[in-house]
Amino acid sequence: MDTPEPFVLRGRLVAPREVIEDGAVVVHGEHLAWVGDAARVPSRWRRLVAAAPPSDNVLLPGLVDLHNHGGGGASFPEASDVEAVRTAVREHLVHGTTSLVASLVTAPGPVLLERVRTLAAVVAAGELAAIHLEGPFLSPLRCGAQDPRAMVQGDVTLVHEVALAAGGAFATMTYAPEIAGSQDVVRALAEVGAVPSIGHSDATAAETRASIDVAREALTGHGARSGRPTATHLFNGMRPLHHREPGPAGECLAAAARGELVVELVADGVHLADETTTMVFDLVGADNVALVTDAMAATGMADGEYVLGGLGVSVHAGVARLAEGGAIAGGTSHLLDVVRRTVQLGVPLEDAVRAASSTPAAVLGRPDLGALEEGRLADVLVACPDLRVRELYRDGVRVVG
Repeated sequence: MDTPEPFVLRGRLVAPREVIEDGAVVVHGEHLAWVGDAARVPSRWRRLVAAAPPSDNVLLPGLVDLHNHGGGGASFPEASDVEAVRTAVREHLVHGTTSLVASLVTAPGPVLLERVRTLAAVVAAGELAAIHLEGPFLSPLRCGAQDPRAMVQGDVTLVHEVALAAGGAFATMTYAPEIAGSQDVVRALAEVGAVPSIGHSDATAAETRASIDVAREALTGHGARSGRPTATHLFNGMRPLHHREPGPAGECLAAAARGELVVELVADGVHLADETTTMVFDLVGADNVALVTDAMAATGMADGEYVLGGLGVSVHAGVARLAEGGAIAGGTSHLLDVVRRTVQLGVPLEDAVRAASSTPAAVLGRPDLGALEEGRLADVLVACPDLRVRELYRDGVRVVG
């Protein structure tokens, strides 16, 4: 197949470490052929860039969401066929997320394996980035919006069965450090190329610290996606931070500040106070934060009744809660909404974008994603000044606008 003719996108360009007020990207086929200041274009591309007038567009990399349970009325934990999966993927794609990790929740082993096989087919088709399992090796004391009856002790056999069913698409798994067998699970995850993620945990700080050490050592092995473990939606589903027992939240924050771990933040104003979001960015920096949605089926849909992992969920005013008990049951935002809110809080634009693109791409072990840099895949989000989608390109092909 012939490579398409190159074309230029021009506007306020969000690079990993700076914002270029009049920037340009040259897209040639699936990749970015050149990225930079429109006033400093190499001769090869000068005429092409000059033909594209300056604009008020904001150019961002396609966003990367590490933690997402669905959208558009479709739920990954309930999806028994690929069309349901694709419905959720499309909902987030048209709102700027070009690389989506599909998240499952706690369920019996056979159900998880069936869902993983369905998701793996969509990963193989290039529509999903990877698969995340949020459970089942979690603490019933911190179950959140998951079924505690299906939570079990660490099971290395199940880890290997999931990896086999995923066919290389198994990227990350949430576990509680205090659960029996958790250290063996961490080592098994690293062995199969998945990143361990601490969450839904009532662990002490000491238990958490020991688990992070095990994870970091295990991730030094051949084939690891990333050298750093993560923390699943920091603060949510965790023992609260206390000055006499900082628990998993405090220990994960400390590890992130040292550059040893990446913390997920659901910065939607529901899961976290806005002040908590800005505090974490101030403490650990955007290189150690992955903004996520924790989105569920109601994303992009009207308020009403939904299901997540077999449990009833009521959505009112865009807030999803379990019908029984009232626990927060995922988010209803797109990742660009989370970025926009984070910027409105005063976090620099380049930092908020980095936390929703290059940092999560690094967790996935994907250096071809997550930044507007020469040689990377041409996943480009063209936004208006208030950070809403105007156009979207994935692998150099326009999918929105």
